[in-house]
Amino acid sequence: MDEATRKTSLAGIAPQLIRGAIGGLLMGLANLVPGISGGTMLLAAGVYREFIESVAEVTTLRFRARSLAMLGCVGGAAAIAILSLAGWMKGLVVEHRWVMFSLFIGLTLGGVPVIWRLLRPLSGRAAAGCVGGLLVMIGMAFAQPGGGAALLSGPAGYLLLFVSGVAAASAMILPGISGGYLLLVLGQYLTILGAIDRFKTALVGAGSAGLDGGQLVGPLYVFAPLGFGVAVGVVGATNLIKVLLVRYEKITLGVLLGLLIGAVFGLWPFQRGVAPKVGDVVSGRVMTADLIAELPAEKYPLEGFAPSGDQIAWAAGLILAGFLITQGIALIGRAGGSDAAGPSE
Repeated sequence: MDEATRKTSLAGIAPQLIRGAIGGLLMGLANLVPGISGGTMLLAAGVYREFIESVAEVTTLRFRARSLAMLGCVGGAAAIAILSLAGWMKGLVVEHRWVMFSLFIGLTLGGVPVIWRLLRPLSGRAAAGCVGGLLVMIGMAFAQPGGGAALLSGPAGYLLLFVSGVAAASAMILPGISGGYLLLVLGQYLTILGAIDRFKTALVGAGSAGLDGGQLVGPLYVFAPLGFGVAVGVVGATNLIKVLLVRYEKITLGVLLGLLIGAVFGLWPFQRGVAPKVGDVVSGRVMTADLIAELPAEKYPLEGFAPSGDQIAWAAGLILAGFLITQGIALIGRAGGSDAAGPSE
């Protein structure tokens, strides 16, 4: 390739790589916010199709500079957003749960028109897929109501983190499905945000006092099984969705729509964390004074409360605001020509 051709080639992909970086930042933010789909953010940035194809190429050991550059831009930008904002998001959810959950409901419902636009007209098979996806999410919501933190330890805890990684990575690939929401209903959302924040704190502190390996041990116990699950989820979901959207597009989108609508059932906003009392059983452990003192606020059991009229009004306004935010992002994506989710052949 001569110099002129190389410069022309670089100039041709530069706008798409910029879109990839923007999409990565949005996807990172989406993974921190239950209700916003990382896949929808890539659709909004106009790089969903190329991202899916790039991941599929790399996981089948086909390496092109363009694909690697796209994955680097998306993945790097997403990592920066997650590492920078995880602690902030965790604090908001713990301290202002009903406010954040109301916003999450609106953000989730805002993805429904995105999937519906790809799905219409609704066929019988798509409707059946929608019902199936809806039932799955309702079942998950009742199995882990309110997004309470699961306190499993040992092999069971590591297995749950692995499953959470698979689920979150798969949702990251699927437009309209929120990885953050799946982590919430699996009881791992605040656990993972806390580990990310502690990891960032250790890295920041390393600049002045040197890196303390002991501070990294706790987060690594979370990251290792979670990261393995993410790798499995990305590889499996990317190649699976590429096939399904080509061969069974309508029923696949129907399932996605059902999953998205059903996500709302796990986001009832009017609940709060309450410190357990001595003798209470929390995730199979009888609480003592020492255990209660060690239990972080994000792992307190949740209980519902009767909202005031003002809280109901604010919740309704936040739901509407979240819906409009997701719709605004989707409109940007449509303007960028990303209205089709399916990967090209």
